[in-house]
Amino acid sequence: MVQTGVPFGEITAVRNWLGIECAIAKPKLEHPKRPVTGFACARSEISGQRLWGLFAERFGNAEDFFAEHMVLNYCPLAFVEQSGRNRTPDKLPASEQQSLFSVCDDHLSAAIRALAPEWVIGIGNFALKRAEHVLANRSIKLGCILHPSPASPAANRDWPAIVKRQLHELGVWK
Repeated sequence: MVQTGVPFGEITAVRNWLGIECAIAKPKLEHPKRPVTGFACARSEISGQRLWGLFAERFGNAEDFFAEHMVLNYCPLAFVEQSGRNRTPDKLPASEQQSLFSVCDDHLSAAIRALAPEWVIGIGNFALKRAEHVLANRSIKLGCILHPSPASPAANRDWPAIVKRQLHELGVWK
């Protein structure tokens, strides 16, 4: 996402399937071990390959996917440790989580109000928990799919088949 501005922003998927390619500006403070090179980035993003690859397989083109679906990043920020390792929002100290989650919850809530979706699907348990918090007392269907991260042993065992089954069992996909 840091390289393209797109959630799960695998360069090839963003360029070739989503049809997006543009200049990406560098942040004012750039981590020396995580330079922002935009679409020139040579690193592959396995989570994005899996996610966008599944949608490409199912829908053929991005227009058909986005006719009834969207992907929204709960927290569109990157937290990078001194070592260069990514730190996910759920691993931040509790004192930092509270103020961050408040802003992200407000953003998610505003997006849900604006879009009025039938379903909100958390990609992974963290996203599910945040959506549950935001959707408390609302009548929107809520579900969860396995996060595509290669750090998850379950995701490394045929992630597309697992997620297809999850979405069918939820009733999101027929």
